[in-house]
Amino acid sequence: MNYLLAILLPPLSILLTGRPIIAILVFIIWIPALFFSGGLTHPMFILLAWALIFHAREDRRGR
Repeated sequence: MNYLLAILLPPLSILLTGRPIIAILVFIIWIPALFFSGGLTHPMFILLAWALIFHAREDRRGR
């Protein structure tokens, strides 16, 4: 579910993984990047969100 959310709204997905400061920073960068680059930078934020989701799951498995 969170991976699908990462495709649509990467900052919200990052927030749900438990990293609020990174989510705020990504949101501040993500909005202007969407408008100025025409959406070309969106895949970069998707990959960041997926990496953070993956690491959060690995941390939970390690406990």
